[in-house]
Formats: sequence, structure tokens, C-alpha cells
Amino acid sequence: MQIFIQFIIYALSLIATQQISHPHGSDFKVSCSQCHSSAGWHFDKKIYSFDHNTTKLPLVGQHTDVDCRQCHKSLIFKDAKTECNECHNDIHHATVGQECSRCHTPASWLVTNITEIHYLSRFPLLGAHKTAMCKDCHKSESVVRFDVAGVDCIDCHRDDYNSTTKPDHAQAGFSENCIECHSINAFQWGGAGFNHNFFPLTEGHSQPSCADCHKGGSYTALSKECYSCHQTDYNNTTNPKHLTLGFPQTCELCHTLAPGWKPAAYKEHDSKSFPIYSGKHKGEWNACTDCHTNASNYSIFSCLTCHEHNKASMDNTHREEGGYSYDSAACYRCHPRGVADD
Repeated sequence: MQIFIQFIIYALSLIATQQISHPHGSDFKVSCSQCHSSAGWHFDKKIYSFDHNTTKLPLVGQHTDVDCRQCHKSLIFKDAKTECNECHNDIHHATVGQECSRCHTPASWLVTNITEIHYLSRFPLLGAHKTAMCKDCHKSESVVRFDVAGVDCIDCHRDDYNSTTKPDHAQAGFSENCIECHSINAFQWGGAGFNHNFFPLTEGHSQPSCADCHKGGSYTALSKECYSCHQTDYNNTTNPKHLTLGFPQTCELCHTLAPGWKPAAYKEHDSKSFPIYSGKHKGEWNACTDCHTNASNYSIFSCLTCHEHNKASMDNTHREEGGYSYDSAACYRCHPRGVADD
């Protein structure tokens, strides 16, 4: 019995000794034969069969050529680091975060897809920004630092804002939110690159110069109402005389943006006086003067210019109509909508 107890004590002490002296840690479960041979305890590359890709750090790309000791500083393999920044110094000085895989892969440390990477950031590279040099925006003391001044246009373009004179942005009090006027997709900030969508410059408004509308250097006080710019056109028009006849000053009621503001269409004519864009008179006239023979007085009109039937025949047709007379006023009085059964 005493011999058996001594054997148990010896076995336990032997197990304890093995656990303490195990070079790779007491919880290392990999078979020795995957790395070692009977030739000795040194790592035997000839018989090495451990699959490192089953670990938290698969050996791919440039990691396949790294000496084990560079990562495994001790024989306790579980103590090896698996995060990039735990082995690699941050040459970017924390200016791009700690997640190296956003830009780098184990295949190479060179970055060739800057534009694609930027699409995932706060500032996608669009328009002219696609061709800009990194240092144009990342003005750091090192070429590998990527400190950002800001992601708003004015953060980089304040000098452009202050030095622009046509128009003078600072003097005119233009918004510093550049995107209100300039398209980020444009390759130039003026001319075709200027976003004038708040008042589209198309057709008759396609002006060669800002000063054609912005007279005196004012870029903030202009009204969008047609009459505010076209009062002279309104006053000088003689066919028909807009001013004398009291035409509405809401020019868009009659005019489109077509160059020369023609053709014009006074669609309110149908509801306010007589249907000429609908009904039987639609397409039966070419100009206002077809009916309004006196261009200086549009209250005068003539039905008989077009309806010049034989008076005798007209008289016979209307012989039973009380108050009938062969003149335009009589026609309109009985046919205010231009049809026979008014």
C-alpha cells in the first residue's frame, strides 16, 4: 500500500513538472510531431505541417515570408499579436485610424485604389477632386500623414472665395456653402461649372456674361420676376402695345424662354374674353391683328375679317333674330363663345 501511494505521488509530481516545463504553455494542444522530429527539439522545416490558416492570422501575402520569431517573440504562441498595429508602427500617426485593412492588404503595403477608398469616407473624390494630389488637401509635415483641414468646401477653398472678384464673393456676402452655386462634379468653378439652377440660364436667358443681368456688381438683390429685368421690353413693345393696353406684368402668362420671347401665347384670352386656343377658332388665326385690326386699341375687334359672308345671305339667315345687325359687335353679343348655338 505504501508503494502504491508513493507511485501516485510520483505520477502527480511528474505531471505537474511537465505542465510547468512545457515550452509552449500548459494549454498548447498541437501535436509535437507537426513541428519537431526525432532529429532534435529545434523546429524542423522538413516535417512542419501545422496549418497556420486555422489561426486568427492566416499566413498570406507578405506574411508567408516572415520569420516565425518576428511575430512569436516567445515560445508561448498564444501570446502572439494578431492586429496590424500591434506589430507595425503607425507611420500615419493616427490620422487614418487603426484599421489598416481599410487601405492595405497583406499582398502589398502600396495603396492603388485611393479613389475607391475615399468613396467610403466622409469626402468622396468627385469631379476635379479625382485628379487632385493628396498633398493638395492633406497639408501635413509628412507625406504619410493625412490630417484633414475639414470636409466642407470652404475649409480648402477659402483663398479662392476671398480672391474671386467676378463676382466679389466676400463683398457680395455670398454663402460659404460653396455647393449652393458650384457643382462638386465640375472641373471648373466658373462658367459651365457654376450651378445656376435657382434661376436656370437656358434659351433666352443663356447669357454670355454675368454682368448682363447683374448690373453694378449686385449678385444678391436681383428679383426672379420677369418684369424686374424686362420692364423696358414691356414698355417698348408696340405690337401689341403692352403698356397702353394694360397687359399683365406677369410675362410668363404669355411668353416662354424661347430666344426673342416668341412665339407668345395669351392663353387667358379663352377664359377672360373669347376662346381662340380652344373650340372652333383654334388654329384658325395667325396673329392678334387678324381680329384686332387696330394695334393701338385691342378693345376693337372684327369678326367680319374672317367671316365676310354675303351680307344678304347673313341677313336672310338671321331675319328672325331680334336685334340682329351685320357688324362685329352684334356677332360677339350673340356668339360670345364663337359657336352658332351660343
